Amino acid sequence: MTSSAIDPMELARCRRRVFLALFTALAVALHTLEYLLPAPAPWFRFGFANILTLCALYLFDARAAWTLSLARVVVGSLILGNLFAPGFFLSLGGAVAAVSLMTGAKALAGARLGPVGASVLGAMGHACGQMLIAWALLVRHDGLWLLLPFFLLISLLTGLVNGFVASLLIEALRGHRAFSPADAARGARLP
Repeated sequence: MTSSAIDPMELARCRRRVFLALFTALAVALHTLEYLLPAPAPWFRFGFANILTLCALYLFDARAAWTLSLARVVVGSLILGNLFAPGFFLSLGGAVAAVSLMTGAKALAGARLGPVGASVLGAMGHACGQMLIAWALLVRHDGLWLLLPFFLLISLLTGLVNGFVASLLIEALRGHRAFSPADAARGARLP
């Protein structure tokens, strides 16, 4: 049996793609499952798929978070059969606002912003993005904005819960060989 040299950078890129694909598949599954559950209020979802967006943001970078979030919205809408329906635009508007706030805040605050804080910002951004899309496309009435405080309160609660779960998941995944900085320094040899 012969041994071959493995390019550590190529191995790291391959691992990144594999984990990002797994995160995206799980996010699409959670997005689809959550859509099928009864909603307690219009446009209201718990946002469990955003846990994986946070993992992508904190384990990789902003580009990974954007890729995962946009892929989740598009593929989830294809699966649910509502691509280019109002629900798609609500989801897309919320996702764009959420990821913009999370990645922007993380870029500005750096390590001072943890997953829980980013999750709360993302949840509140998602609510504001959805309200803006709902006002622009569906309900052109100023009374719609009276719902915003209710949605922001719910966003605060779901953002805290999702951020806490994401924080636990990120810590567990950082212990995995694929995310270990010491393994990358050694050259990331295959077993």
